[in-house]
Amino acid sequence: MTSSRDWALRSQHAVWHPCTQMKQHEESPPVAIARAAGAWLYDFEGNRYLDAVASWWVNLFGHANPRINAALTAQLAELEHVMLAGFTHRPVVELSERLSALAPPGMSHAFFASDGASATEIALKMSFHYWRHRGAPGKTHYARLAGGYHGETVGALAVTDVALFRDAYAPLLREHPVLPSPAACGIDCAGADAAVDAAIDALEAFLAAHHASTAALIVEPLVQGAAGMAMYAPRYLVRARELTARHGVHLIADEIMTGFGRTGSFFACEQAGITPDLLCLSKGITGGYLPLSCVLATDDVYRAFYADEIARGFLHSHSYTGNALACRAALAVLDIFRDDDVITANRDKALRWGRIAQPIADHPRVRNFRQCGMIVAFDVDRARPGFTRWFAAEALARELVLRPIGNTVYFMPPYVVTDAEFALLVERTLDILDIA
Repeated sequence: MTSSRDWALRSQHAVWHPCTQMKQHEESPPVAIARAAGAWLYDFEGNRYLDAVASWWVNLFGHANPRINAALTAQLAELEHVMLAGFTHRPVVELSERLSALAPPGMSHAFFASDGASATEIALKMSFHYWRHRGAPGKTHYARLAGGYHGETVGALAVTDVALFRDAYAPLLREHPVLPSPAACGIDCAGADAAVDAAIDALEAFLAAHHASTAALIVEPLVQGAAGMAMYAPRYLVRARELTARHGVHLIADEIMTGFGRTGSFFACEQAGITPDLLCLSKGITGGYLPLSCVLATDDVYRAFYADEIARGFLHSHSYTGNALACRAALAVLDIFRDDDVITANRDKALRWGRIAQPIADHPRVRNFRQCGMIVAFDVDRARPGFTRWFAAEALARELVLRPIGNTVYFMPPYVVTDAEFALLVERTLDILDIA
């Protein structure tokens, strides 16, 4: 049988890995995974690794989940895909209906794509085109938050504020205003309220002066992921909704990472009691099984495109839009949420995780320990050069998959992780902190 090392070497020669400096794989080859079950990944020699980052934040209910497997097997016997232009099918209709019912009130129509960045592109285009239809063609800019991340296609990157991803492509990107982030070191830390107040004041002043040229404000509700799991209180979203509505500016909620229970509610927007104009979804939507993303739009946005003229429609498409297999996986995910009352169970689990992780919060090298629902994060003080690679390697040596963001270490495992597995994650992370 081919070994993990053999597969890793073949991958180095044939595969261009994402978000990776490939030269680094000369020293540390990619880990070749043969199979997975629950929260664990297994290589070809049977070594196991706890998937503590949910395979880039997508896996909700574990690998090889038997209920999702069964749904996909049944769908394979019926329909794998049909183009959604001029056709429809049961999974996409049911998924659209159920997402609308779960979303904040008034989000009536679902537009599907394949990935998070595509969802951002769709939302940006919808907002711009809406205002053109409404007789405001001058609304061509988007307000974005410092530290925000919304994807790496050209349009999505233009509203992202992470230099590592933006700088190389700056000549290709339109410039959009950057507003102060409401996120401080954590929801309950000293300075958190002041950061929210300052961000609200800045947004109010900006919209008063620039609403005529601003199509939308785009935000990651409650948690800015790529900024290092930067967290903020829901009241910023409440005021952002009030101010954007007052000034005739769309609010785009990017829940690509925060949706599907990650922050403790099904959608993060629920904690603020708001309805955005456009809601972007992806990652956990299929439980980590298949690529799928979605933009939910209000009826007001949808009606702006509803007309006799073809050119007035939203003429955006992806070949695999509303793929039947992906939609069936997403429906199975929603079934699990419903049948197992996952949100309620996760609230209790999040409290237990917080208690189990308390020794990390007390560690002398840890700063700004924070938690939002099923996301736990902390910063490592006096992090060494090359900290992210070093910490990830030390984690792998201890059967953990962790991928720090700068000096921020975070846990975002599948919801099926047991308390014992979470305790193992904490114990072995403490071992690494002791030698950091």
